[in-house]
Amino acid sequence: MLGNLINSINKSKNNDLYRLITALGIRHVGGKAAKVLAKKYKSIDNLANATVEDLQEINDVGKIMAESIQEFFKQKQTIDLINRLKSAGVNTKIIEDDNIKQDNRFEGKTFVLTGSLEKFTRKEAEDIIENFGGKTSSQVSKKTSYVLAGSEAGSKLEKAQALGVQIISEEEFENLIK
Repeated sequence: MLGNLINSINKSKNNDLYRLITALGIRHVGGKAAKVLAKKYKSIDNLANATVEDLQEINDVGKIMAESIQEFFKQKQTIDLINRLKSAGVNTKIIEDDNIKQDNRFEGKTFVLTGSLEKFTRKEAEDIIENFGGKTSSQVSKKTSYVLAGSEAGSKLEKAQALGVQIISEEEFENLIK
């Protein structure tokens, strides 16, 4: 049992930067914001040195979040923690995977996933959308570009139909990512 715990800890040292940013627990920074920040800054050091103005230039980062990030990285205990993590061998940079297809075909597009997907896990579909420059949301609105509807889609599908949002199947989604 102890061996499994040690293996898990060692494996977690190689997680991508966005997971570290999320785990740091920076006020107002959730998983989606962490991914955006990791993609933009590529390392914890670059993020730590970003100014409030630099941070606010990112679409998903407002003044409150930007100030919270900067304040977090100014704290002595944060600097000490980052240094200890580096010394322990924790990855503090973005992991670029050349095998992951990336371009900006979904830039400016927002997807909502609903129902049970059969060909992808929800996480896989979200990662694909983000790798192509798109965003995911949990709520359908007029700003939603596509609703990816699996089986047993419910109220989100109905709202998309009422708003005239384009609804796509998993097969149509596959065609968009080929």
